[in-house]
Amino acid sequence: MKADVVICGGAVMGSAAAYFLKELGFDGSVLVVERDGSFAQSSTALSASGIRQQFSSPLNVQISQFGAAFIKGANDRWGVDLNLRENGYLYLANTPDGAQVLRENHAVQIGEGADVALMERTALAEKFPHLRLDDILLGAHGQSGEGWFDGVGLMQGLRTGDYISDEVVGLDLAGGKVSHVKLASGCAVECGVFVNAAGPRAAVIAAMAGINIPVEARKRTNFLFDCMDPPTGDLPLMIDPSGVWCRPEGKHFLTACSPVDDPVVDFDDFEPRHAEFEEIIWPVLAARSENFEAIKPIRFWSGHYAYNMLDQNAVIGPHPDIPNFLFANGFSGHGLQQAPAVGRALAEWVCHGEYRSLDFTPLGFERIVTNTPLLERCVI
Repeated sequence: MKADVVICGGAVMGSAAAYFLKELGFDGSVLVVERDGSFAQSSTALSASGIRQQFSSPLNVQISQFGAAFIKGANDRWGVDLNLRENGYLYLANTPDGAQVLRENHAVQIGEGADVALMERTALAEKFPHLRLDDILLGAHGQSGEGWFDGVGLMQGLRTGDYISDEVVGLDLAGGKVSHVKLASGCAVECGVFVNAAGPRAAVIAAMAGINIPVEARKRTNFLFDCMDPPTGDLPLMIDPSGVWCRPEGKHFLTACSPVDDPVVDFDDFEPRHAEFEEIIWPVLAARSENFEAIKPIRFWSGHYAYNMLDQNAVIGPHPDIPNFLFANGFSGHGLQQAPAVGRALAEWVCHGEYRSLDFTPLGFERIVTNTPLLERCVI
């Protein structure tokens, strides 16, 4: 078997790469290899499906701006409404340092044309009267282009080309390039370009080519809860200074937190961390809003971040010494919203040997080699 491009991973990132290869008129063959055709345990299916432009890196802002526009255009493109709820993200800062981070980030965001507003306590109280804000110094709220959407619908819309249910178990190199992709079925696929879109398994795949990439599987547990006296209005995705976040989900609410301990987990470990709700999340939400004093979890599940230990930012593009090995890895929870722009970037590289829409060079593998992190400034 032979394919001009072999993509390892058929969830949203691999599908985005295949989709944009077709969009850019690539006339070669594209094979997407996916180990779990049900996608039941994929990061895409288990994601909270949020999108924001509130980053401190201009490139990350631009990536999400393209993602938001792409999601909004799904109905015209595919006849499918991805139900983008543009209620925005609301970051809250309760320390002078945190408020300064919001101000500095905001300057970057508006410089890129993002629709984000800084709000003092009085304005926050008027817009979000359900929140207790005595400790809050400043907030930042996305007015448009931020919110949540149908992530699985995005993945399904992007699916194009030849998909096979199989697993990459080895890579052969010849002449400094990936020459063959070995599959669990026993097949060896001759390839021109190999794309690592393996999510939390990124490091396993990279190691098959002798590459060390600092990406681990980290667990995140989401809780859907019922509220006895729910707040009303166009509520945002609120990020408390503690790291607990909460947003509406139909008539219920979805919430999660930054874990106190965040160890690497087995790829098959999806056991929810039930204690996080009682020990971390509920006390924070109850303190932040009277409406959240009486809440009850009704559903919960865990998914995996493909966590980049260097800087929690994506690794994109070719390996400097194996030029036909392309990375789409280490998104650390941002992969779903970044998939359209990353898929386009990878397709541009394959078709033209360069990035033509957004320059993804700052997210290249070279920073892994030089141990030069590209860190986001965070309130939390």
